[in-house]
Amino acid sequence: MSGAFLHTSFDIAAWLAAGAAAYWVTRRDLRFPAQSFELPYVATLMFGAGVGAYLFGSANLWLSGQAGIARSVEGALAGGIAAIELYKWSAGIQLRTGARFALPLALGIAIGRFGCYLAGLADFTYGTPTSLPWSHDFGDGVLRHPVQLYESAAMGLFALFYVLAVLNRNAFAITNGFYLFLLYYGAQRFLWEFLKPYGALIGPLTLFHLLSLSILLYAAAMLATAPKARPLHERAVA
Repeated sequence: MSGAFLHTSFDIAAWLAAGAAAYWVTRRDLRFPAQSFELPYVATLMFGAGVGAYLFGSANLWLSGQAGIARSVEGALAGGIAAIELYKWSAGIQLRTGARFALPLALGIAIGRFGCYLAGLADFTYGTPTSLPWSHDFGDGVLRHPVQLYESAAMGLFALFYVLAVLNRNAFAITNGFYLFLLYYGAQRFLWEFLKPYGALIGPLTLFHLLSLSILLYAAAMLATAPKARPLHERAVA
């Protein structure tokens, strides 16, 4: 099977898994804010995520000396966050509305990165050369870091943490789950970027290094200003 077909197959599997995760979390009677179900909210989220995905993905490609159009998971995250924050500001919504997305995002990325791995060199998500025993030849005879699998494993660990938090009724982890996810995602993605062949933007830092830091700092600020978690029989307000 071609790399493109495998990539698409895992993209579909990632969306299905994310949907199943969202359904599972909802069935746990956590009663997340209703705003994240409203059509304007969903439309704004999808628009911002789409613009961010292509904007940052393509910009990174060009900065790396390659032509074309590309998408980025991290770009989609950043675009979606920016769009929703602007929407909430314009609509006067002060409630935090991201809690339900923590597990779907982690699980979706964990599965989707397998598609990036199987897509090979054409996907431009592979790592830099290495002699480590788990290195992988993506088809050009060069052994490289399988950074897609590093990120997949990291996201899988977060998904496990979040599931255990839900099962143990951990109010803080559930209420602030989205920001915990962003903090964790930003930190691990920042590290993996040192193992990718992307063009530097400032010193040794790539565009995604800077984007990872921005996401990490945003999450840290939101966690630092988070309201005290309430008992889980009340409304989760992350």
